[in-house]
Amino acid sequence: MRSFLKSVEEELQKLANPDKANILAGFFKTGKGEYGEGDIFLGIPVPEQRKIAKKYSALPLKDIQKLLSSKIHEYRLVALLILIRQYGKVDKSGEKELFDFYLANTRHVNNWDLVDLSAPNIMGGYLLDKDRAILYKLVKSFDLWEKRLAIMATFTFIRNNQFEDTFRIAEILLHDQHDLIQKAVGWMLREIGKRNQVKEEEFLEKYCSEMPRTMLRYAVERFDEQKRRLYLKQRRVTLRHARP
Repeated sequence: MRSFLKSVEEELQKLANPDKANILAGFFKTGKGEYGEGDIFLGIPVPEQRKIAKKYSALPLKDIQKLLSSKIHEYRLVALLILIRQYGKVDKSGEKELFDFYLANTRHVNNWDLVDLSAPNIMGGYLLDKDRAILYKLVKSFDLWEKRLAIMATFTFIRNNQFEDTFRIAEILLHDQHDLIQKAVGWMLREIGKRNQVKEEEFLEKYCSEMPRTMLRYAVERFDEQKRRLYLKQRRVTLRHARP
């Protein structure tokens, strides 16, 4: 009898599109020395992957582990989609089991789409009413994806009008040099602003002059044109005056 894991892999392989795979490999920076080095794409649209995840949503954790451990990007994405579906249906003890499983596998959540898809749903969802110390451990990691995971997990807090951890983690990441961190922090600050612009601007007034431009640009993207230009100008003026 064919295993469900084998069925998942076969269905994904049948959907492979080499031309699309080449495009995605470039888009997700899989070349030597790039952030996605070694990642292998099959070239499958995300909606098709969601259909497969739904079909095999009862896949056992041992098989999800095998998918997550693969170098094939779509295998890992489907594994996370299945994990998210399972997380939404279990009781409290089941949530902890899936959270612990996810935390033990962060090394496999290693591209920005994988992080952004799963961190709010699993990590953020689990920590919503719990101690969040683990995020402050992850944000100080040397690993790019664990740092992005820490800030992206707070998306769930933001949706529940809890902003403090986002601000605290943003402070820690304020001078991070990687654009994928700068974009994620700016994005989360923008999400706060959509719910409480006063709170976002309090943070920006304190830190906009030292923020990387990319982070600030993302943070003020939804402001009216005059205010957006004002913040960007304030940063430029401060930097100019700071030069020796």
